[in-house]
Amino acid sequence: MADDYGADSIQVLEGLEAVRKRPGMYLGDPHDGSALHHCIWEVVDNAVDEHLAGHNPTIEVDLNPDGSISVTDHGRGIPVDMHQEEGVSAAEVIMTKLHAGGKFDNEAYKVAGGLHGVGVSAVNAVSEWLHLEIHREGKVWEQRYNQGVPKSKLESTGKTDVTGTKVSFKPDLTIFSDIVEFDFEQINTRLQRTAFLNGGLQIIFRDLRGEDPVEIDHTYDGGLREYVAQMNSKKNTIHDEVIHIFGEKDGDKGEVHVEIALQWTDSYSESIDCFTNIIHNADGGTHMSGLRSSLTRTVNSYAQSRNLLKNLSSLSGDDVREGLGAVVSIKHPDPSFNAQTKAKLVTSEVAGIVEQIVNDKLGEHFEENPSIARAIVDKAVLASKAREAARKARDLTRRKGVLEGGGLPGQLADCQSRDPNECEIYIVEGESAGGSAKTARDRRTQAVLPLRGKILNVERQRGNDAKVFTNEQIQRMIRAFGAGVGNDEGDEGAFDPEKLRYGKIIIMCDADIDGAHIRTLIMTFLWRYMRRAITNGNVYIAMPPLFSVGRGNNVEWVHSEEELDATVKRFKKEAPSAKISVQRYKGLGEMNPEQLWETTMDPEVRRMMRVTIKEKNGQPDIESGDELFTILMGEDVPDRRAFIEQNASEVTSLDV
Repeated sequence: MADDYGADSIQVLEGLEAVRKRPGMYLGDPHDGSALHHCIWEVVDNAVDEHLAGHNPTIEVDLNPDGSISVTDHGRGIPVDMHQEEGVSAAEVIMTKLHAGGKFDNEAYKVAGGLHGVGVSAVNAVSEWLHLEIHREGKVWEQRYNQGVPKSKLESTGKTDVTGTKVSFKPDLTIFSDIVEFDFEQINTRLQRTAFLNGGLQIIFRDLRGEDPVEIDHTYDGGLREYVAQMNSKKNTIHDEVIHIFGEKDGDKGEVHVEIALQWTDSYSESIDCFTNIIHNADGGTHMSGLRSSLTRTVNSYAQSRNLLKNLSSLSGDDVREGLGAVVSIKHPDPSFNAQTKAKLVTSEVAGIVEQIVNDKLGEHFEENPSIARAIVDKAVLASKAREAARKARDLTRRKGVLEGGGLPGQLADCQSRDPNECEIYIVEGESAGGSAKTARDRRTQAVLPLRGKILNVERQRGNDAKVFTNEQIQRMIRAFGAGVGNDEGDEGAFDPEKLRYGKIIIMCDADIDGAHIRTLIMTFLWRYMRRAITNGNVYIAMPPLFSVGRGNNVEWVHSEEELDATVKRFKKEAPSAKISVQRYKGLGEMNPEQLWETTMDPEVRRMMRVTIKEKNGQPDIESGDELFTILMGEDVPDRRAFIEQNASEVTSLDV
């Protein structure tokens, strides 16, 4: 093969051409919706920077009917005077030149989210068109761009007595090829969070795309306190007051401001949101590390000084943070991130600064509020004891499994293959259905584990892991899966999806109320003790048919009342005089093995739903999942009734 790699193979991408060629480097993935929405964040963050500089009380965000979006601020307005080096207006430089902006020397902006001068010019590059409108110096200035290229010079088009900037743009759909519509909920959540982080800033969000326009006003004078209160609004808090910490310390590049809000609940997971200069850091970073370290040290120090640990030597970080809802926000004059998307803060000095401030301020708060401190310590001590009980129960389960022989339950009809990628296990309700499934299955790749009756509701056994792990039905599943148990990934013996003996865990229950209850009980166990099976995509729900519709030798299986009506109507239309028979299947046990294979177990024709977890900011929304299972299977009947009343008429499949 000829070697044609030479000088003419080297391409030089000038200006915004590089952004259009490789948008993922600047804005995120252009195919999954993240880059599309990141365009909004870049423009909104510039408006927030004007607020941080003390010049912008209100931001307006409009989703327009033509698929464009407009972001308006009421700040000083982008400078319109001539840039001497570039020979065009300063506004045009900002809109067309990468690494151009007013945030490099900390003079125009003491702190800012946009630090690299890439954001708005990158947005311009990936837009079909962008319209810039500036109110400054008593005049209205306008300029239009197509794919980042100015169509005219910045021109004065009128007079004004206000100041500010309006950026309207329509994404270029040749770049955003998969997801091309703005998501209302995602934008609304982000704008609400931005308003929380800037107490007193008004953000007005309008969706003008439908027949009934929507307008939402986000203004939160309580700032981070209101943010955390909302995070915990559907949980039982162990102290009413949201702890608020504020402080500043000198860093290498100037003063670093730290603001943190904290509140503990009786839940079993932590939720910590991190921000730098109002930019959300989805992967945390050094401010997260500093907060975690200081929390562990401060709570242990207080507990040990008051002899509150009883027979414990110390509390782990996981124990201290269990049930914590927190927001940490820092303002830094020159932060560093792992990428342009700013998902993780990497400025090393921040960890020590956050740690010092939290040590001092939280220690003072504990001294002044001993009842709050005691409640937090008691919660952590209980968490520590529960973890130890879970460890002992897991050890007992493993030992018992070995003593009973081989670790596999006797009720399991295992498959012949040992390749998890092609193996699947059916968790079947009842011995009768289990017998049919064992006969119907493909013995090479399909295993069957029948469960007898309803398993233990683990949601009502929180803190009593010994009872959970010694339950016979739950032991069957633990031993059959062979991947450990427990959600604490650092613990020995915790559940590891890489060790699963079966790539698919398929829950197969009757298509009735009891079956739905058993399915939910199994799902609750998996969520509380094998969550990574769900987040890893290993869990499925089989969908057996409700009816068979027959006409002569022609039989069809249907899964809903609506599908039944449609099938009967079609049969009558095709053969008006033919007799049509309908049979309702109340349970899997009513089907013979051939019918069960044909309708529910044959990979070629079966229907299944993969159990997934909703995402929040690109990450699995564990907090939302916890809340859902607490409502569905916990002790709070009014909350459950309200959830059912709200969702019963519209939910046909539940995305956990």
